[in-house]
Amino acid sequence: MSEKDRMVVVGQFAGPHGVRGAFKIRSFTEAPADVASYGTLKTEAGKPLNIRIIREIKPALFLCEAAEINSPEDCDIFRAAKLYVPRSNLPAAEDDEFYLEDLIGLKAITVNGQDAGRVKAVVNYGAGDIVELFNVPGRKGSVLLPFTRDDVPEIDLTTGLITVVLPEQDDDDETAH
Repeated sequence: MSEKDRMVVVGQFAGPHGVRGAFKIRSFTEAPADVASYGTLKTEAGKPLNIRIIREIKPALFLCEAAEINSPEDCDIFRAAKLYVPRSNLPAAEDDEFYLEDLIGLKAITVNGQDAGRVKAVVNYGAGDIVELFNVPGRKGSVLLPFTRDDVPEIDLTTGLITVVLPEQDDDDETAH
């Protein structure tokens, strides 16, 4: 899949609301209401959803409607689905800005230039963004870092490198020699 056609998560279906087909959408976009401005949203399975925001329920949570949903039962196929748009539908990032999606796959290095694996994902479980690294030499499994300037001091999309400060390694984390 080309960079232009790559799908990017912009929201998540958050369930039905009432009996007339309204539903809730949680937005992951910088300006939350923009979730409705990037065109047709699609589930991972490709099911389309053309939303219209009715009102904001709370920050980044919207009451919506769509032609594809006319009853609470119609919501079943969208239950908890992440909603995607093509990367090309998003506006270009400003200078010194980027989309978190653009970090996935970048090569990670330490501040000393040592290999620190690759970026597997950037996730947020409610307490802030977390960078997940994989294939970190000398480490089992993934390494999770808070996405802060202290832990991720530099990102260079031009060279495809992200500089990280790896946490101290516990004795249990070391691989056998």
